[in-house]
Amino acid sequence: MSNEEHGASASRKQGQTGLGYALDFGPLFIFFLTNHFAASEEDPARGPIVATGVFMVAILCAMVIAKWKIGKISTMMWVSGILVIGFGGVTLALGDPKFIQIKPTAVYLLFAAILFGGLLKGKALLRYLLEFAFEGVTDEGWNKLSRNWGLFFLAMAGANEVLRHFSDFSTWLAVRTFSVIPLTLLFTFAQIPMLMRHGLNLMEEDEKKGS
Repeated sequence: MSNEEHGASASRKQGQTGLGYALDFGPLFIFFLTNHFAASEEDPARGPIVATGVFMVAILCAMVIAKWKIGKISTMMWVSGILVIGFGGVTLALGDPKFIQIKPTAVYLLFAAILFGGLLKGKALLRYLLEFAFEGVTDEGWNKLSRNWGLFFLAMAGANEVLRHFSDFSTWLAVRTFSVIPLTLLFTFAQIPMLMRHGLNLMEEDEKKGS
């Protein structure tokens, strides 16, 4: 493959990655905006209920766009979509927004259970998802990465429960919307030194991309 072809391929992958992040987190941002503009002092539940309906439509649209433009729907989006439709349906039926607040906790606990379940069976499941990006990482490194992400998901589940119990819906939603991505990115980058101690060589990866 020529340098031009390699560059074009890398650009396409970067574009798909950026679109993937937008589709994963875009519906949550739309949820936040809808709740803000639909809020009513006379009826505190109006904003969350309207936002929930819009959220359900937004995530379905995101799944269709992901399949159309990227060719696949991410695991995160599948899980979120199923739980948003499930908890969202209950929210709309009962008129109680607390069910949509429970959804993130369910997602985090599910991911943590999957990762820890894999480790108990001797399998670092993140390896099957990320091996192409982190070549050279040892078995111990993959085990630690899966363990660390499992603990991160447990911590996020606990934080969500504390937040929803001790704040109103608007505060909960604002914190969720503007903290999840930065925290996730910060945690992701924090794992790089550990991975480098267990076989990841970023210099080699850069040389391969430039060749």
